[in-house]
Parts: sequence; C-alpha cells; structure tokens
Amino acid sequence: MFFNSKKAEPIKEDSRIQDLAIITQMNQDLATSLDLNETLQNALEVIIKRINAQAANIFLIEEKKQVFQCIASKHQSYLEDYEIPLTQGVMGKAILQKKCIRVGDVRKDVREIAEFYFDLDNKTNFTTYSVLCAPLIAANECIGVIHCLNKKTTNKLFEENDRKLLETLSTPAALAIRNARMAKELIDKNRMQKEIEIVGEIQKTLLSQNKKEPFPIAGINIPAKVVSGDFYNFSDLGDGKYGFGVADVSGKGIKSSLLMSKASSLYRCLSKTMFSASDLLNLLNKEICETAARGMFVTMVVGIYDSNKKEILISNAGHEPPLIYSKKGNFTNYTEAGPPLGIMSKINYKEATIPFSESSMYIFTDGITEIKDPNGEMLGTEGFQNYIKKYQSKLNNERLNVIIEDIVKSGKIQKDDLTIVSIDEK
Repeated sequence: MFFNSKKAEPIKEDSRIQDLAIITQMNQDLATSLDLNETLQNALEVIIKRINAQAANIFLIEEKKQVFQCIASKHQSYLEDYEIPLTQGVMGKAILQKKCIRVGDVRKDVREIAEFYFDLDNKTNFTTYSVLCAPLIAANECIGVIHCLNKKTTNKLFEENDRKLLETLSTPAALAIRNARMAKELIDKNRMQKEIEIVGEIQKTLLSQNKKEPFPIAGINIPAKVVSGDFYNFSDLGDGKYGFGVADVSGKGIKSSLLMSKASSLYRCLSKTMFSASDLLNLLNKEICETAARGMFVTMVVGIYDSNKKEILISNAGHEPPLIYSKKGNFTNYTEAGPPLGIMSKINYKEATIPFSESSMYIFTDGITEIKDPNGEMLGTEGFQNYIKKYQSKLNNERLNVIIEDIVKSGKIQKDDLTIVSIDEK
C-alpha cells in the first residue's frame, strides 16, 4: 500500500505537466491558424486525443435561427448543417450555465435520459453513453460548444478530471475559432471590396467618353461610393442628330449598380435603332418591370437632338426636369414626366419636341440638387443654376468639370452620385 501510494504521486504530477504542455502547444498551434476549417479540425484532433474520446463535434451558434449548427466532426458521421435548438439537450445546458457539463450514463440514469438529445444519435446511427460538453466562450461571448462522446474505456464513461481538462482546452479553442472567423470575415470583405472595385471600373466603360473635338454633348459622373447607380450615354446618330440618355437607379450599393448596368446596356442597344423617345422608354420599362427586384426602379430622360432642325425630341420617366439655359440668361425646364421605369408595366410615355436655339440643356440626377453644405442646406435647383451661370462661357466638356469641382470644393457633402449631361446648340 505504501509503495502504491508513493508511486501514484509522480504519475499525477506527470499527467498535470503533460496537460499543461498540451494546453501550451494547443495555444501556439491554434493561434497561428487563421483558416477556420483548419482551426476547427486541429482543435478537434487535439481534444479527442487528450480526452481519449470516441468522437467529438463542434457546434457554433447561428444567431438568426437561434440554433446550434454543426460545422466540424471527428469519428462520427459528419453532421453537415445539422441544427439543434439552443435550448435543447446538454449543449443548451452548457450554454445556459456557461460551464463544462459532464453527463453520466445517458442510457441508465433517468435524469440524464431526460436531458439528452437522442435525435443526434438517430441522425448518425451512433450510440452515446457519456457526454462532455464545454461552451466556447471568447471575449465574454458564447460562440458555440465542443461536444465529446464516449471515453475509450471499458465503461465508456468520462470522469471529473476529463471535464476539467476539456473546460481548460475549450478556452484556447474558442479564441482560435473567434480569430479565424474574424480573419475569414476580413478576407471576404477585402475580396468583396476588390470585386466591387472591378464592377466600378466596368461601369465606367458603360459611360460615354467625352469628345476632345467640338461636340454638342458632354457628361460627367462622380460616384458617391465605388459603384454608381447613375449612368449617361450619348452618341452621334448621323445627319446632325445626337441621341442621349441619363438615368438614376433607386437605392445605393451593389444591387443598384447591377440594375444600372442592365439599364445602361439595354439603352445602348435599343437607342441605336429606335428614334422615338417615348417608344424607347416604353420598351425599357417593359424589360425592367420583368426583371428588376421588387421595389427597385429607374428614373430616366432620353432624347434626340437634331442640330439641323434646332430641336430636341425628349421623354421623361420620373426624372429631374431638365434645365434649358438661353444665351439671354433665362432658365426654363421641361416638366412633363411619366412614372419611373419598373413601377408599372402597362404605360405609354409621352414625348415632346422642344425648340433648341442659342441654348444649352442640362440633364442631371438629384445628387446634384440634394447635395448639402455642412449646415444641412441643400444646393437646390437655384443653387445649381448659379453654378451654370458662373461657368457657361467655358467649353462644354471643361464646364462640367469645373462646376463639379467648385461644388465639391465649396464644402458640400456628397452622399449620392453626381451626374450632369449638357447639350449645347451646335
């Protein structure tokens, strides 16, 4: 008896030292891994080996659904996307109490039978005898649980020292999983940002390029973000005629930019063969109504400038009224407009012919008039008119650049895309 008791002490000390070494190594290994899948598998490998468990799973909390979702499994049929309600079973108890739970023989103990979630065994054809379940807590936030099943012993039952060890091992595992998730989110965010930047570059190619030589139409677009929900297009139709279109897609972000790209492409294709402003809007509206996401719409002005007849054929779908500035210094606008594109499928847009002599027309999006100064005062139509008067003597292309530059430099806060297209009498 004396010999045996003396011999037991060094064994316990060796075991404690071994546990400390494993914990230290686990901290080091997991801390260097920022790949979530790799981190999960490494954590399970270490835990199963040290706990001497037959199987183990990691369940993370899915906040929206309020369930545990299995995302990693070892030595058990993989439970891909398997979900358990947060309040159910041993896992729910571990989360509620925020401590590692050791379950005895779930097949014999009446109390344990009542708490054990047998559907997990039914799903995997696995027979559970004993369970260790530790909450994964990082930065005071419970992100999931480690779920160990059956010790590799004759009775298959975990002991109290197993529970304490898993409780200790769960801490570096939780931190590693949290760090890996944050790293993944950052990588995904950077990847998305790069993709958005590519979309922004593609969008720029959809805008008409201003001509270096004298040309009656010029345009400018300054996105509020990387991508834009505005677009413009103009082209030489021959015989002294010039087509133009300016649009503003509802909302902001990637959804708006995608609809903008669609509407722009449709316009570029259809405007080459259709010389009726109203017919063009009717067809564009039909296409957008069929494919645009619910609640999204497009305001748009299209038209044809005939330099020989000195007139503009124009049609408006819910867009800002274009401004006409005469050389005499007077402003008028074309106010007639139908509803935006994408609202009503059955609608016939009207068109009008406007005399256009010794004048300039400005078609713009509401980002111009709604831009605000630091005091919250909007520029408004009158404020925009003042900038037009100030720089009207400059050539078309240069004029738009200095107008935008002056507006931005004056301390105005841009929260929406800024787009202007100007048409000068040729």
